[in-house]
Order: sequence, then C-alpha cells, then structure tokens
Amino acid sequence: MTETPETPIEIEDIGSNPDPRRPIGELIAERLSRRGVLGAAGAAALAAALPAAAQDSGNTPNGGPSSLQFPELRHQLSQRDAVAEGHEIQVVIRWGDPILPDAPEHDPHNPSAEAQSRQFGYNNDYLDFFPLPQGSRSSERGLLVVNHEYTNTNLMFPGLGTGPEARRRLTAQHAAIERAAMGLSVVEVRRQDNRWSYVKDSRWNRRITVETPMRISGPAAGHARMKTAEDPTGTRVRGTMNNCAGGNTPWGTVLTCEENFNMYFGGEAAVSGAQAAAYKRYGIQKEPVYGWHRFDARWNLDATPNEPNRFGWVVEFDPHDPESVPVKRTALGRFKHECCTHAVNPDGRVVFYSGDDERFDYVYKFVTAKPWNPQDRAANRDLLDEGTLYVAKFEANGTLRWLPLVQGQGPLTAANGFASQGDVVIEARRAADLLGATPMDRPEDVETNPVNGRVYVMLTNNGNRTAEKVDAANPRARNIHGHVLEIIPPGAGTARVDHAAEEARWGIFLAAGKPGLDPGAQYHRATSEQGWLSCPDNCAFDSKGRIWIATDGAPEAAGVADGLYAADTAGHGRGLTRLFYQAPTGAEVCGPRFTPDDRTIFLAIQHPGEEAGSTFERPSTRWPDFREGAPPRPSVIAIVRKDGGTVS
Repeated sequence: MTETPETPIEIEDIGSNPDPRRPIGELIAERLSRRGVLGAAGAAALAAALPAAAQDSGNTPNGGPSSLQFPELRHQLSQRDAVAEGHEIQVVIRWGDPILPDAPEHDPHNPSAEAQSRQFGYNNDYLDFFPLPQGSRSSERGLLVVNHEYTNTNLMFPGLGTGPEARRRLTAQHAAIERAAMGLSVVEVRRQDNRWSYVKDSRWNRRITVETPMRISGPAAGHARMKTAEDPTGTRVRGTMNNCAGGNTPWGTVLTCEENFNMYFGGEAAVSGAQAAAYKRYGIQKEPVYGWHRFDARWNLDATPNEPNRFGWVVEFDPHDPESVPVKRTALGRFKHECCTHAVNPDGRVVFYSGDDERFDYVYKFVTAKPWNPQDRAANRDLLDEGTLYVAKFEANGTLRWLPLVQGQGPLTAANGFASQGDVVIEARRAADLLGATPMDRPEDVETNPVNGRVYVMLTNNGNRTAEKVDAANPRARNIHGHVLEIIPPGAGTARVDHAAEEARWGIFLAAGKPGLDPGAQYHRATSEQGWLSCPDNCAFDSKGRIWIATDGAPEAAGVADGLYAADTAGHGRGLTRLFYQAPTGAEVCGPRFTPDDRTIFLAIQHPGEEAGSTFERPSTRWPDFREGAPPRPSVIAIVRKDGGTVS
C-alpha cells in the first residue's frame, strides 16, 4: 500500500515493533563484510546467494546477458500507462463494472452500498487465475480472483474534497459503500481472438465483502478474545477487509490475506482499555484513518473490544463454489498478512510463506502437520488447521533459522500471557518479538520460484532505519528503495527441495534504487538507465523461472512511475532487471499473474490518481476511461503480445 497523504503512514504503517533488535539492514551489512572470511566450505553456497551485481555478465544468444526478448520501456510519469513495444494493454474489468445478475451499471455520481456489493470492488490487489474447466491447464478461459484492499474516499465520492477533510465529511452511507467495495471479486474471464473480457452472466461470479458470513477455525476459534455479543461462540464472523496480496492451495482454493485492519477501529479503549497494549502492537489508534467507528458500534473499541481480534487472518474459500463459506484459518497467525504462498514438500506436507507488511516486522511460514491428498480434494478441507507456525531469524553468516511459535516452548508460556496456542496466534507479533525474530524492511510478497525452488522476499522499504544502524557495507540510513532477498532451502535446484526444514541459506538478490545515485544500490553490472527499480512489492515467475517484480512507492521514492520489471534468476543475466510496464500517475502495480501458457500476464492497477490534492472532480488522471467528469477507476488489465506469442 502506497504511503500518500491519503493513507498516512503514522496510522497505516505505524512501525509498532517496540524493540526492533538487529534489523535486516544491519545483518546485510555484516553479511557482506564477511564475504572474504567465510572460508571454502561455504563458498559454493554463498556464491549462489551473492547480489546480482557480483555475478558473471557473459552474453546469451540474443546479443545481451538477459534472456528476455522484449524491448525495454523508458521510465516515465504520465496520466497514461505504457508497455514494451510489441505488446498490448487490455482493460479486463474496472471498479463498478456489474458482475452479479441485475447489478446496475457503474454510476459514480449516484452510488449505493447495495449496488457496490454486486459490482466489481475498489483498489484491486492480489490476482489469481483458475483455469476452466476446473483442473485443466486452459489459458483461454478461467476464473479471475481479485482482492479489493481499501478505498480512496476522496476519489470515490463527489463533493468530499481531499485528505483528512474528505474523511471528516464521510457519512454513514459513504462508509457502507466503502465496506461494500472491499473484500474480493470472482469473475469468469475469456480470451477470444487474443482479447480478454469478463463474462457478466457467469454462474461463478461472486462478491465477498465485509458483510459476508464466515467461519473461524483453528486454535483461536472459540477463544475468549474472539467472542462478541453478536458471536458469543467466537466461531463466526462477518466479512473480510483490507485484503492485500494472497495465494492459493494445491487443492484449488484461494487464500486471501487481511492486512491493515488497524485503519478501521477506533475509540478511547485504544489507549485506556484492557487490550490497549495489544492494540498498540497492531497499530490500532484512538482516531483511525476511516471514520466507520462513528457510525457503527462494530468498529468502536469501546463497544466491541474484541472485534479487531477477528481480523488480520488468512481466509480460505473455494472460487468454484459461489455458495461456499469462507474460513479464517487462525493457525497461520494474526498479523498484517501481505501474502500466503505455498510450496509442496517432498513428503507431501505443504508450506505457506507470509510477510507481515510493516517496518521492523517479520517473515513467517506455516508447515501443515499432514500431507495433502491429491486424489481426494475433500480430505484437504481443514488441512490448514493443524501445523507449525514459524518466524524467520536471519543470521549474519548467511544462515536462516525458522523459529517455531508453539505455546509452551521457550518464552511462549502462560507466565508471558500465552496460556494456549490461541493466545500465540492472536498475538503472533508479540510471540515473534519474544523469540528474537529478525525485524525486516516491510516484508511484502514472498514467492517460491517453481524452477529453482528458491524463495524470494520483497522488502519494499524502511525509511525509519537510523544512521546508528548502518555501516560502510550498507550506507543507506534510510532504505527508501527496498531490496529483494533470496532464501535457499536445502535441496534447492533439485527435485527434493525441503521447504519444511528449520534452517536454510539466504542472500541478497538485488538492492533497489538508482545505481550511482542511491548508496547501496546493487544490480547486475549491465543494468540500463531504464532497468533500475524502487520499492519492490509483489512478484511472479514465468514458466522459465524468471522473476517479474511489481513496485509500489517509486514515484515518491525515485520520481518514476511504479511498474513491472523482469529479470533472470539464473545464468549470465541473473538479476539484470528490465522495465516492461509502467502505471498511470498515482497508481501502484499489483498481483502479477501469468496464464499457464505465458501468453498473458494479468496486472492489478490500484489507486490511480492517488496523489496529494487529487479529488473526484479534479483527479490527477482519469485512467482508464479518460472520460470528462469520470473519476479514475482501479482496474485489472491483461497484457498480451500483439502477435499472440509468449510474454518474454
């Protein structure tokens, strides 16, 4: 989520870790300073983990070190988006497009919560593509699953102005529309004659909102701190919100992640209530960004103190069944989940990686207790309710240790407030604090490369790192550009990658910023004037194992539009990033997702026009419609090659 005057970081990304010991920047500095003294025993492993700038830059058959064939785009800041020559941008679906039967057409001048709950939601983030028929490898037809993270009050509604002024003018009706615009959309999409569109009358189309009934499962289900007057059992909840990135399961379900839930709860109890310390660790404040607590007691801590505990989870649902009840899987821990992506272990257990998107917070993984059953989908229904949650500790010698968050082990005892595993997962952040996990620079997407088995962590930025935490090997006192880490599990590069292992190796894939201008920027030596990037946020991999990195925050940090960059992860072009797509002004690029044949990449273009002073009446862009009087509309786009070939 971009830091702008409309989403102030003091609330959205408060940096609530009270003791960020040994932040990742400090470890990187020490790690790099030790290269010459690691010895021959670790040389081979470390060479694979060195920054891309240290790799060989020999040539490949296309005349350059990169295997990518597209002509590189030039950096820009524009009201319109742009893509590499030879490719075409197609708008698939936009905020307000009708997706359920009898849903009205988009009318931003006369909105209603009822209409919005049947239309495509706002600020699309995570994307996933499930081929149709189910279980096939089709790249022509499928279900597109889309998260709707948050709303821009000033751009959604006429007459409210901008910034804090718009939020002060918010009415109960506005708040209801905002809630209806969050959650998820499921829509059928089809490609005909190399053009993508969505199917308005598909039986699979669905909206999930803040009001959709859901089940709570796992160790926190029924816990006293999960109970409310509306749900005295602590096992049922209405809705999901602030859904950022996500993931899926091998059995074909969606995992959507609740991120900045703190922005919606407010009241005196934030500073004086019995759970004030716990609220603070999650960034909940007396006066939140959104004013919902003024209209609905559900969001008021003084009336419903346990309601925040029912958010911050991973939610699972079946996209192929519009009647399925989503389930909040509490065994995976409660924090600001940015993603939940999986890898199947050789023994059949499934490992899920997550980032906690806040400065000085952590990287996690969850390992199922039982293997999944490829022959019996129903047998995997509650597989995510049993397993071990781990948090990462990055050692300076290149070792990564995964620390189990298990009640009764180490400091996670009743004496420290953890009487059950339910306590541990509800306060996963505090549990990780006590274990000594490594505070990170905003860990967002964590994805496994299906070709080499390595895991890539997008660390977007951390401008709060002080000069006392840097040294000569890492001179960036303010890591405003971010970096990408590479985790190497045992067996990476073979068919026996052990993602469940409690130790791995780690290294730096790249350190973002402009080479020659931003201290510490590290890339392949052949990176061009257009190839450097800022603020890595999400990533995806094509079938060749090349990484595609989407950015969020580059306009503020680097003066260029957010975009999509690609690079090899192995060979002579390893880490040589190339610019493929740039978003319109104010927008971030989210959720890159390839079809199985690599002929399409879907992108979520979120919050176009989100800049200081931009309003419904006078936005900084009217993308994608560019119709006079129309506000900008967050949209999902498909990028294809004009000749129908693979995107590469």
